[in-house]
This record gives sequence, C-alpha cells and structure tokens, in this order.
Amino acid sequence: MDDKIEIKPVIIKEHFDEVAAMMHQLHIHEHSLFDKTEAWSEIQESYMRHVINTQETCEGTCLVAYVNEIPSGFIFGYIEEQDDSRIEIYKGKELYVSDGYVDKEYRGLGIYRKLNDELERIYTEKGVRRICRYTLINNTSARQFLERQGYMVTRLLYEKWL
Repeated sequence: MDDKIEIKPVIIKEHFDEVAAMMHQLHIHEHSLFDKTEAWSEIQESYMRHVINTQETCEGTCLVAYVNEIPSGFIFGYIEEQDDSRIEIYKGKELYVSDGYVDKEYRGLGIYRKLNDELERIYTEKGVRRICRYTLINNTSARQFLERQGYMVTRLLYEKWL
C-alpha cells in the first residue's frame, strides 16, 4: 500500500469546515439507512455547535484520518459522567462514541479501525473502562465491525412514530 495514513487529533472549532464536510457525508449515509433522519441543512448549525461544546466541556476527542494529507475519515467521542440514576455496576467515566465515518473512496484501508483503536487508547489512558455507542439496526457493516472489536449488544431501542 502506497498510501500514507495519519491519525491526528483536531479541535473541531479550528477545523470546522473539514469536520462539518465529513459530518455531512455521515449524515447522508445515515439518511440512506433511516428515512426519518433530518436534512443536514436543518441541523448542521445546532449539531456542529453541540459537538464543539461537548469537545470543550466533556473531554471530547475528534480524530481525523488523513490519507496522503487528504482528510478521509473521522471519529468523535466524549466522556459522559455517570449520575446516581445508573443501573449498571460500572461507576467510572464512560466514553460515548457519537460519530464516525470514512469516505467511500478510502474504505477498505483499515482507517476506521485505526481511528477506533486510537480513540480507545486515548480514553483507556484516562481511566475509562466502558464505551457506549449507537448504530442503526440496518447498518450491518458497522455492527459487524463493532462485534469484531469486542462490542456487545446490550440494549435494543424501540421507537414508534405517531
């Protein structure tokens, strides 16, 4: 493989256009899997404000993968503090991985695995021992990846749209 892949942490506010463009592509993909996904044009401002805020206030990390210096994918996660309403035995900090995507052109290079491994390494060093993430039920490639990485399905979310 001749491609040079680098994983770099970025401050979303400083790389806004780059991250927002990849978030937009993630959003298009999610809409293809779930037709109730709101149009990116309707939520971009508020969602980007949300990820910037969680990066700044919740120990958030945004990692961007660059292939030959071209942004090709990203992953974003942040710490969620447990409160006294928890039901699990785990009492420590929890990493919530909220977003991740690799551009179609760069899939098959192991980029998402590298992003995920680096995110896990960063938060393991911070003492995190539990990671939570959601994916759509029909996102079979994400589900297969997560299961290969040792994630387990622990709950199912049921929705009813009225």
